Amino acid sequence: MNAAQALSPIWNLLHLPTEALTHAKFPGREPVLPSSFAVDVAAQASIAAAALAACELGFERGQPRRDVTVEPLHAAAECMAFYSIDGRVPPMWDAMSGNYRCKDGWVRVHANFPQHRDGALRLLGLDPATATRDQLALAASTWECRKLEQLAAEQGLLIAAARRFDEWDAHPAGQSIARQPLMTLERIGDAAPRRHSTLQPGQLPLQGIRVIDATRILAGPSCGRALATYGADVMLVNSPHLPNIEMIATTSRGKWSAHADLRTEAGKTAMRGLSEICDVFLQSYRPGAMDSLGFGPLELAKKHPGIVYASLSAYGEQGEWGQRKGFDSLVQTTMGFALEEAQAAGSAEPKALPVQIFDWATGFLMAFGSAAALVHQSREGGSWHLRVSLAQTAHWVRSLGRVEGGLAIPWPKPDASLLEASTSGFGQLVAVKHSARLANTKEGPLRPSMPPGSHPPVWP
Repeated sequence: MNAAQALSPIWNLLHLPTEALTHAKFPGREPVLPSSFAVDVAAQASIAAAALAACELGFERGQPRRDVTVEPLHAAAECMAFYSIDGRVPPMWDAMSGNYRCKDGWVRVHANFPQHRDGALRLLGLDPATATRDQLALAASTWECRKLEQLAAEQGLLIAAARRFDEWDAHPAGQSIARQPLMTLERIGDAAPRRHSTLQPGQLPLQGIRVIDATRILAGPSCGRALATYGADVMLVNSPHLPNIEMIATTSRGKWSAHADLRTEAGKTAMRGLSEICDVFLQSYRPGAMDSLGFGPLELAKKHPGIVYASLSAYGEQGEWGQRKGFDSLVQTTMGFALEEAQAAGSAEPKALPVQIFDWATGFLMAFGSAAALVHQSREGGSWHLRVSLAQTAHWVRSLGRVEGGLAIPWPKPDASLLEASTSGFGQLVAVKHSARLANTKEGPLRPSMPPGSHPPVWP
């Protein structure tokens, strides 16, 4: 399946005009990433979907439909997520993150946050202040992998047992994900269509659209960054008590960055003020968490009719894993990709995909669904709720088929023209430009990324 073939059912899933699909252009030849899975196709199709849906809203606002071009090498480079700060390339993983052998298989430990790293070490009887990777490996070798995974999940820790595809397919969580579509878009309230300003030729299609980005780490923030690239005003809202990874320096490009602690009345008041005049609300809290804080989809649709609300989770909102935490590397492990990729490579140890495609594709699909919901809102009115998850995206990537001999493909060397340098609040930032090119568009530089809390939680 090529990118155009993969894009069509995504587009049709949310009932957008089929004539717009003729404006998606995929020059070049894929695959360009070494994998037995169609990660290149997933990247191109999800990126094109996001950009094309944004342009469809531009069409609703008076612009002619425009071509969207996504080249495979540029899409791959964006998902490789290269960036540097003052010439330094930050490490992607904590030293304790990775695969560990158990008595009956493998587990993957996600230790990029101190609380998850220290919790995993304590669970295995180790002192976080002195533990080494070798000690962690020895401790893990005494466990059965599924028991370790379950106990970690009960404690809110991030350890995943490696499964084959057939084992995942037999698991209740796997069966639940298989029954769900790639994403869902539901009308959750009545509202008149919002009348956005008419756009002039060359303007970005989401100009004037206000977006609250209450997401973290990679998938959700990449959605907010894509919407900002297409012209939206995006306010990243972080809680001051939660840690961040260094990649926030690049995922927050194009956004304002504010603090609001939703555990406090002051933080809730700030978020209410932002919500009153936003068009899109992005969130990646675990299912039900935003409802308990007073910012669930039904509550916001009632208070602010016409809003588009987008929810991101790890394993969807249904089934016994609906509340489970997860990150891309863990989803790869537990859903079978790591062992299947290892088998294709002739390796006994689980093998990661070349990029964190579930994160990136989910983020772009979230941007696609958000823009599609804006299109429906402008035509039909209503308030809308979009749901996406890493696991649903992974199930879709699996459906794209395998690439025979794909692991023999050499690692790509992206051209320097794909990078851009900018001054940010984190230092001199060099990062990959967005890979969707919009024809007849005057693209300016993105708003420089700033550390969390750099701006007040009010719309400028």
